[in-house]
Amino acid sequence: MNAREYLELLHVAERLKDTPRHCTTSKGRTESVAEHSWRVSLMAFFLRGEFPELDVDRVVDMCLVHDLGECFTGDIPTFVKTDGDRETEDSLLRKWVNAMPAELSARMNALYDEMDAQQTPEAKLYKALDKLEALIQHNESPIGTWAENEYELNKTYAFDTVAFSAWLTALRNEILADTLKKIDAGE
Repeated sequence: MNAREYLELLHVAERLKDTPRHCTTSKGRTESVAEHSWRVSLMAFFLRGEFPELDVDRVVDMCLVHDLGECFTGDIPTFVKTDGDRETEDSLLRKWVNAMPAELSARMNALYDEMDAQQTPEAKLYKALDKLEALIQHNESPIGTWAENEYELNKTYAFDTVAFSAWLTALRNEILADTLKKIDAGE
């Protein structure tokens, strides 16, 4: 890849810095997709010791690239995102990835295929962390920023996704405890 191709890839990815997510930060500022992806990646990095049998570098890679399709479509909250929205996002992402230099394109497509299939422990860990980060962020955001449906979602979301791991299930239970405390306090 030459320097110009590299810069063009970074210019597209930069869009995620300005792509707002549905959630807010602890100070009530709208979070960007890039901020979410960064913390999901950090979550994976921190868990290296808890999942020594996994290729955590590959999990971090998945976390870093998982929302790049939102460069083209913006963030659509999971509870309103349709299959059509997913197809459009995936199509635009794959078109961009397929236009990358061959080696990078092949590596990215392999990651996306693995993430989509959800068959490997690495893909399952990435998906769990993606969902858990959103719950953690909601618990950190002012409760006045929550949509009505998020009270129930924060109680029930992602338990199925973490069921493959006792450690992640324990984490999900801790997140639920924080959710219930937050709701009870009305903070």
